[in-house]
Amino acid sequence: MAKRTKPSPAPAPAATKSPAPAAKVAAPAGGSAAPEPEKEGVSRTVGDNLRRLRGERGLSLDKLAQHSGVSRAMLGQIELGQSAPTINVLWKIVAALDVPFSALVTSEASSSVTLVRAKASKTLVSFDGSFRSRALFPFDASRSVEFYELRLEPGGRDDAEAHAPGTTENLVVASGRMALEVEGETHQLEEGDAIFFVADRPHAYLNPGTKTATMYLVMTYTRQKST
Repeated sequence: MAKRTKPSPAPAPAATKSPAPAAKVAAPAGGSAAPEPEKEGVSRTVGDNLRRLRGERGLSLDKLAQHSGVSRAMLGQIELGQSAPTINVLWKIVAALDVPFSALVTSEASSSVTLVRAKASKTLVSFDGSFRSRALFPFDASRSVEFYELRLEPGGRDDAEAHAPGTTENLVVASGRMALEVEGETHQLEEGDAIFFVADRPHAYLNPGTKTATMYLVMTYTRQKST
């Protein structure tokens, strides 16, 4: 005798998945996607300053591209505020222009006291997101001394371009551990350790530990050359 089988209920119509809105996915800094809201103001300021500094030196985009190693297309996008450049790209540009880093990222303001709120501070991120540099000074003028908070994720590495001649860095590890590579030597730093070095040569920050390393950096430039 054949077994009775209950008819299976009709399958519900499959819900169609809408593609995730790409505009809300944050791309690594320096990518081709639109910058995050936090970076939009920085991108505009950098673009305006780059256009002004390039013009003051009589440099075409092609000439600056040759001097900096940054493509003409990328320089054009930065000037238009259409690209959020990585930290290393910005260093290549300031080295080619022979100006302090702050000359590229400052906006005009004047006050005897400036409070830099954590939410309003300028933060730059490496391409892979493992390295973050937060400025602890106001971007209101070009400075000869700059102060940064650096965060490097476990296993992370950030290779820095040689800075302008005579530039020095004084760095202290607030938490975690890190290693600094400079002139073929690797220096291991534990929490509380500090190091001072001449930064007008390539150098690299590494985190060999298992937790995020937090560091504070004072960067000092020699007097800026007249243009």
